[in-house]
Amino acid sequence: MQDPTSRAARLALDLALTIRHDGHGGVADDLTGTDGLTAWVRAHPDVVPDAAAYTADAATLTAVRELRSALRALFARAVRPAAPSPADATRLLPVTEALARLNAAAARTPTVPVLLWPDDAGPVVRHHPAHGEIEPAALLAQAAVAFLAGPDRQRLRACHAPRCVRYFLKEHPRQEWCEPSCGNRARVARHHERHKRPA
Repeated sequence: MQDPTSRAARLALDLALTIRHDGHGGVADDLTGTDGLTAWVRAHPDVVPDAAAYTADAATLTAVRELRSALRALFARAVRPAAPSPADATRLLPVTEALARLNAAAARTPTVPVLLWPDDAGPVVRHHPAHGEIEPAALLAQAAVAFLAGPDRQRLRACHAPRCVRYFLKEHPRQEWCEPSCGNRARVARHHERHKRPA
């Protein structure tokens, strides 16, 4: 069973990774519309209770995108003195604004932990609203707070392979890239740079 801190890290990281390389030299955003957010929440059942039936609206999309912007700014701070993701380098929110956004989102819906223990699996903790409906941005913000204040933050890195804009958790001391394919691209780029013939 995955511990709550690891789940929070994964959820916060997955939200940040909705900004990604588009495969053509640019940056893609998986949350450009309500359909994108709906699909993302359904693929992440920890975001809201009954995520499989979730449908996003425009206000929630705006709230989640604003939260993601704050989260990526705080990720950039967490990886200092290393450089942030190239997708963020020129458009980071000031840290004070990012913190204010994150904390405001986390406070929107008070939640309580609820223990679930199905017959065919181990126990899991889900957060349910203390009163009324839960806002996805609130649960995502609470996961981000748990991650940024937890021990996994020390393993957060920005991948600086050519065309990559991802953040990742460093799994072993020699890991430099988010994926082996990024390491391959970086090595190829260095090789080409070393072997360029002067014009």
